[in-house]
Amino acid sequence: MKRVLLLLFIFNYAPIINAQYTEIINSKRPGFSESPYSVGTDVLQFETGVFYRTSNNKVLYAKPNSIGGELFFRYGKFLDKLEINAKVAYQKDEILNNPSEAITNISGISELTIGAKYLFYEQKYTDKSKEIRSWKRRMAFDKKRLIPSVGAFVGVNTNFLGDGFKENELTLKGAILLQNDFSDRLVLLTNLIANKILSNSNEYSYIATMTYALNYKWSYFIENQGIFEKHYTPKFHFGTGIAYLLSQNLQLDASVRTNFFDDYSFLYSSIGAAWRLDRHSDEVIIKKSPRARLSKKRKKGNFFSRILKKKNKRN
Repeated sequence: MKRVLLLLFIFNYAPIINAQYTEIINSKRPGFSESPYSVGTDVLQFETGVFYRTSNNKVLYAKPNSIGGELFFRYGKFLDKLEINAKVAYQKDEILNNPSEAITNISGISELTIGAKYLFYEQKYTDKSKEIRSWKRRMAFDKKRLIPSVGAFVGVNTNFLGDGFKENELTLKGAILLQNDFSDRLVLLTNLIANKILSNSNEYSYIATMTYALNYKWSYFIENQGIFEKHYTPKFHFGTGIAYLLSQNLQLDASVRTNFFDDYSFLYSSIGAAWRLDRHSDEVIIKKSPRARLSKKRKKGNFFSRILKKKNKRN
């Protein structure tokens, strides 16, 4: 059961215990949502992948195709609940404009965001394994699981981008991060996001991701994302994917996303990996157990051995 619980950290999931650090890599991929928990102090983590995206917007008469890669860097330092991170994405777009059939190609860095997140409230659950008097109480649902852990993210969208992706100015990004652990296998992540704050093209969105751990190695997710932009109609995307734990510090993943609207079609696919450099160490307090103290006393010898030692010394 302990291994099944740890698998939930494959998709940006946090532990149900007090510490942020987990024995198995705690990755944001392949979902778009983010957990309120950090990677843990003195942990360097790299999450990268390549993606292909195609869409057909009948309103704008455009059919853009994109291929690119992204890197998400995470670092825990100073506080156990604090994480510093940065995301950079590079992509190449091929845009077919209808009805002229003209093709436009742009490429470069499409995103460079630097920020930090902090866990403000961590929900703690009752350990039902210690309940031996009542089977009903042991199997009953813990209502505390309906109340999520809460974190927040604040970041800056920099303007060090390619010519086709540049914004007029620096913008801010903020998010409220929620996590519900409904069971040892089932986790819900909910993100409420405000992007490009203080600009004319501000954007609001939500992401809800449900993840289920099949076993120690495999887990899968389903995800719904809604995007609300100032001058465009809302967009709603649906995704699913799997992750495989190759080792304690390495995870592989794959995902696909689409939507179901007549005026706008969307298809996104991605494969990637997450790897961490684990330098985390907990403070260890060494205490002598009763058995150790008893063993130390025995080494001093019993009553008869002490008498014999005294006689030998006199002789």
